[in-house]
Amino acid sequence: MNQSQVSRFMKRALTLAARGAGTTHPNPMVGAVVVADDRIVGEGWHRRPGEPHAEALALAEAGSAARGGALFVNLEPCDHTGRTPPCTRAIIDAGIVDVFAACLDPHSLVDGKGFDTLREACVRVTTGTLSREAEELNRAFFHFSREGTPYVTLKLASTLDGRIAAPDGDSKWITGEKARKAVHRLRAQVDAVLVGVGTVIADDPRLTARGEGRKVQPVRVVLDPTLKTSPGSIIVRENASGSTLLVIGEDVPQDRCKAFEDRGVRLIRLPVENGIIPWSTLAGSLTEMGVLHVLAEGGGRTAAWMLKEGAVNRLELFLAPRILGASGVPVVGDMGVISLKEAACLSFHRIRRVGEDVQITADVK
Repeated sequence: MNQSQVSRFMKRALTLAARGAGTTHPNPMVGAVVVADDRIVGEGWHRRPGEPHAEALALAEAGSAARGGALFVNLEPCDHTGRTPPCTRAIIDAGIVDVFAACLDPHSLVDGKGFDTLREACVRVTTGTLSREAEELNRAFFHFSREGTPYVTLKLASTLDGRIAAPDGDSKWITGEKARKAVHRLRAQVDAVLVGVGTVIADDPRLTARGEGRKVQPVRVVLDPTLKTSPGSIIVRENASGSTLLVIGEDVPQDRCKAFEDRGVRLIRLPVENGIIPWSTLAGSLTEMGVLHVLAEGGGRTAAWMLKEGAVNRLELFLAPRILGASGVPVVGDMGVISLKEAACLSFHRIRRVGEDVQITADVK
């Protein structure tokens, strides 16, 4: 099998894996393809936790045609028993002789063990094909596995000159409909959406992923050190699934919390330093909740806080072809930067048109 064929089959595995976006948490997105006589005889992708893994589904579809064939998968097959049996055993029992995996699974339960087991059973293992694409697909899972903290995407939307609202506070809508739909797609792929209380007061948002057919909505996290959120806000009223979490200071009186607790809103008390909640403290609480990927939205103050705290891994910036001038509200608030060497530095990952707007994806260095 030549490299062109290997790349083609791996691309198909990645395409299948992407179908699990927003549904596989806390598992990674995985797709698998079984090839015999240079043609695909079985395919599968992991749909949600507790259901069969991609490899098992592809092997089941291939049946006896898998014997002597090759398996293409975007992530190292697991070698442990969890809610499903180990994929390595299914691969060996199916008679697969070649496994092409894009990259190693950094999770402590896997981390090379799957490859070792396959090689011990005389299965040839080849890694590295489209590894960058594979890591990009599961970047939040990889970050969480390696660092033990949530991966953070900061979403910003502004005019061309970096303004998020006019002087009178009007901000609906800076960007167009297609850009707003793109934001809903981002929400559908994360575990939590985070905003500051100022956004809740100003916009009364739902912070849900709409139009994506998602059954499980992301947790809605509000930074609210002094508990300014209104009990009548949408995120409090529409909390049937207990998806709203208010992060408040340790000194907030308990009697003020009752109206929220009665509606099933979760409250986490964390220490406040100079009027803000340290990201490291909040990140620890989110990690304990099993949150792998956070989408931070909101106003300039929240954006400045997250950038200054070094919390942001990726930036998604939507730029609208409008100019408001210096009197408009800035997209990022005061970060205390006084020289260029203190600026947050990023590297462009992708730039594309989204309707009438431009979406810039960049990684924080």
